[in-house]
Amino acid sequence: MSRVWIATTVLALSAACAKHSAAPEERPKAFGAALVSVSGEKQTAAAGARLDEPVVVQVNDAKGAAVAGALVRFAGAEGVTFQPGRGLTGSDGQFTTNVSLGGVHGHYQIVAATADAAGKRAEVRMDEIALGYQETLGEKLNETHCVRCHDSESTPGRVSNQGNLEAKPHSFTDGAVLNSMSDATLAAIISHGGAALNKSAEMPPYGNTLNKAEIDALVAFLRAVSDPPYRPGGVFYASN
Repeated sequence: MSRVWIATTVLALSAACAKHSAAPEERPKAFGAALVSVSGEKQTAAAGARLDEPVVVQVNDAKGAAVAGALVRFAGAEGVTFQPGRGLTGSDGQFTTNVSLGGVHGHYQIVAATADAAGKRAEVRMDEIALGYQETLGEKLNETHCVRCHDSESTPGRVSNQGNLEAKPHSFTDGAVLNSMSDATLAAIISHGGAALNKSAEMPPYGNTLNKAEIDALVAFLRAVSDPPYRPGGVFYASN
């Protein structure tokens, strides 16, 4: 009998603590007319992991000026979490959150929303990509062997070599071009080099550097980050 009483008491205390510890809903101090994405869109991370960079949005008024004190809420598919999920914009009109993606690989759309003084909703939708095991391996191989030529942007840790090449390599996100190539064609270019398939000879062969599983992983990564998204032939998609 005492065990039941103790268990009941513990549950009651836990419920009371949870009730008191829940953060109260913040009330907006100002209202905007539009919401725009500032940074953090189209990132990749392993399924279930946190994105490397925070997602930042900005609330503006009807004239495009930043609005401080506007309430912003974030929402996403099941498994997506935000830290924090809501709050007021700062003096620059911006609100920042850290996003962790769901445990299933694929594209995740996250939504940030605010409302004007009349309650009319304004929102911005952003796409993020969760990578499976094979795609994550492909991303690591890309960073080691490919990105220096296929990415035109330099970083503090890497200088792009694209400006030194006569034929500019396609970005791995260039779905307009790469989506038209079969997996076998992409694997052949990676393995045998561009010249073997009448492409640029500046694309070297990696068949002696990477094994078949690694080449397949690179192709899987290409498909995962494609913009527009890759849709394999022979599969029918419902229209909206």
